[in-house]
Amino acid sequence: MSLPEDLSREELETVQFERLTELVNGLVSGNSFWKERFAQVGWRTSVDLVAGLNSLAELSQLPACDKRDFVADQDENQPYGTNLSESLAGYTRLHQTSGTTGRPLRWLDTPAAWANLLDAWSQIFRIAGVTPEDRFAFPFSFGPFIGFWAAFDGAVASGHLCLPGGGMSSSARLRLIEDNQATVLCCTPTYALRLAEVAREGAVNLAQGSVRMLIVAGEPGGSVPGVREDIEAAWGARVIDHWGMTELGPIAVECVEGPGGMHVLESECVAEVVDPDTLEAVPAGVQGELLVTTLRRTGSPVLRYRTGDLVVADPDPCPCGRSLLRLKGGILGRADDMITVRGNNVFPSSIEAVIRRINGVAEFRVVIESESVLDRFSVEIEPVVGAAVDEVLAGVEAGIRETFNFQAKVSAVGPGQLPRFELKGRRFVRK
Repeated sequence: MSLPEDLSREELETVQFERLTELVNGLVSGNSFWKERFAQVGWRTSVDLVAGLNSLAELSQLPACDKRDFVADQDENQPYGTNLSESLAGYTRLHQTSGTTGRPLRWLDTPAAWANLLDAWSQIFRIAGVTPEDRFAFPFSFGPFIGFWAAFDGAVASGHLCLPGGGMSSSARLRLIEDNQATVLCCTPTYALRLAEVAREGAVNLAQGSVRMLIVAGEPGGSVPGVREDIEAAWGARVIDHWGMTELGPIAVECVEGPGGMHVLESECVAEVVDPDTLEAVPAGVQGELLVTTLRRTGSPVLRYRTGDLVVADPDPCPCGRSLLRLKGGILGRADDMITVRGNNVFPSSIEAVIRRINGVAEFRVVIESESVLDRFSVEIEPVVGAAVDEVLAGVEAGIRETFNFQAKVSAVGPGQLPRFELKGRRFVRK
């Protein structure tokens, strides 16, 4: 029997429809949040479902939802809201969002739903090219943010030695990796760069170390060429980009054979790429917002969830030969992150891509200020110790001007003046 990630397009759609029908049938009677939304399209009983849900295309009858819907539900029905398919006693996992785009959102999982997330991570490991001999390091604090919790449990379940790095300094984490000869590192792109910086300060040559692969997530950096190149050069290792959300679980990953894009785990979800304004489907090759319906996060599922992330469905087949939907270039940006500077619409990931192309940048911060109907921004650069500061600043200034056709104020700060991050980097400050 084929592995889930190796199914044909026809087989995938059959699995998706079977799982969607089973999911929705259970929610009609057992989940207050979704019962109310289903009633809006006339799905009140199992009989209604048989008549109304005849194909995957019928899913588009449902209204889309987003984080605000679940935040409002939790505010009105504290502390966990009404998106619960079982009694509260049936849940064993709690995680919450990082709060980057608003109040943290709590999310509960049943043992069965959590086991399904571990299955998803098994797919990710296979697609990424993880081998039975690999040892994993997880250099982050194990807090309520879902981060790599499921990845850790999934790697343990797959028989790998897993090194937890909570409660350690960056230097101690580097020693943990070296002492135990870890070969796979799981962290954010920001923290991969931070560990590389600490290694340089301590005269540690990571490129000659044991790590051969970094699975990164939590921010777009893994698919930003400049960030990716910096990480791979510092570590002498391959970067594999991964994408997921607290509300969705692990959803997409880059394959070994096709760098520069991510496959969606379509046995675990139904993905739609739509126009952000009309929510109508857009054709492959056209940028749109990613909507996701989870099929096996059964304890607290989401249907037609607006992720806010902008993607392009790759119209061309992937070199790996899989039928899975492939997001060309990974996550391209967030619909709510776009800024307009002198008439130019730009995304933070695009700005970072330009800055990271310049040698000698240790860290940076962009300060965005609103002025009338336009935004303007200045860039603070912390150069690598020993770099030619004037050359670095001139390179950043020229790169922004040539790419975006506007002038930016670029200045330098001293060593260690800009903040460092373990999880998501927050390099864009709006005033």
